[in-house]
Amino acid sequence: MGPEKTSFFQALQIPTKISRGTIEILNEVHIIKTGEKVGASESALLNMLNIMPFSYGLVVQQVYDEGAIYSPEVLDMTTEELKSRFLQGVRNIAAISLDIGYPTKASVPHSIANALKNLLAVAAETDVTFKEAEKLKEYLKDPSKFAAAAAPAAASAAAAAPAAAKEEPKKEEDSEDSDMGLGLFD
Repeated sequence: MGPEKTSFFQALQIPTKISRGTIEILNEVHIIKTGEKVGASESALLNMLNIMPFSYGLVVQQVYDEGAIYSPEVLDMTTEELKSRFLQGVRNIAAISLDIGYPTKASVPHSIANALKNLLAVAAETDVTFKEAEKLKEYLKDPSKFAAAAAPAAASAAAAAPAAAKEEPKKEEDSEDSDMGLGLFD
């Protein structure tokens, strides 16, 4: 700036000197700090120096929706987070419905799977048979028939295992210990 602006800097108590026809500020000066109100003279000085330290916008502190107040993090939710929360709610409903014995759309598939497991258990212990239990009964009669079906899975597992593991003899699983391909919570 030209030397005619020295009185402006003196009013703001900023030490200056005139050198080669321009004003030089001698020391580093903090004109404004975060949270303080900006006066007219400070704003004018910053405008003369082409400094724009201001940003304008809204900072959401609370969200009001139909009588309920939420924190602003509600606005930052992603689609995946909404989906996972919804599915967790469905799981909770299914678990409660199964526990109290009240059928809902969420619990019916689990109830049907559990009923099938019970029917297979009854069929395994008795002479009762039906289409779904025939494969189970065949397996219980002669587990060696299904060795061919288990061979591809065993072959891929053996290929991945180190050479030392191949030398160890394989133990056959007891038919009572097998889960018949069904998990505890399937």
